Amino acid sequence: MSAPLSIDTMTAEQDQRISEAIAREQPRLRNFIRRRVADPRDAEDILQEVFFELIEAYRMMKPIDQVGAWLFRVARNRIIDLFRKRKPEASTSDPVAVSEHGEELFWEDLLASSGPSPEAAYAQGVLLEELQEALEELPEEQREVFVAHELEGRSFKELAAESGVGMNTLLARKRYAVRHLRRRLQAIHDEFTKE
Repeated sequence: MSAPLSIDTMTAEQDQRISEAIAREQPRLRNFIRRRVADPRDAEDILQEVFFELIEAYRMMKPIDQVGAWLFRVARNRIIDLFRKRKPEASTSDPVAVSEHGEELFWEDLLASSGPSPEAAYAQGVLLEELQEALEELPEEQREVFVAHELEGRSFKELAAESGVGMNTLLARKRYAVRHLRRRLQAIHDEFTKE
């Protein structure tokens, strides 16, 4: 009789942990997905898929160290999957129109191309958002030097003359900023470059 009771107890504990994780992470996760997926129905579908995977992982006794980070990683993967599904099919070999000069035009001639793929556009958006958040985490002096030098293209000599701060100090501030940004953005880089 004690074995079924312990299984019931384990299941109840799992249910409690799952419920707590969902309650804690749902608002942030929903916002994260909605910022990246235009259609609210698709966003809700992805949210439900992520939570379903969480439940499956718990039921399969897969260890999850950091539930929040795991949920966001799964959400990113589901968003990428959505973009891949919606990727336009390859064009057919039949022409779709004829120009006024009698030249046959194919889909690839009519569509503006050479833009980034949906996956690349998504990855760039995620990286820019993470970069913005990471920049906001920097101390003000480091952020100002990094933005002025890297984003505005201003020289250290110009910044030193304008602020009255020595060039070595400005260089050190930028170095600390770059170290922080590298550490902070490494996980995003690894997520998009893993095979």
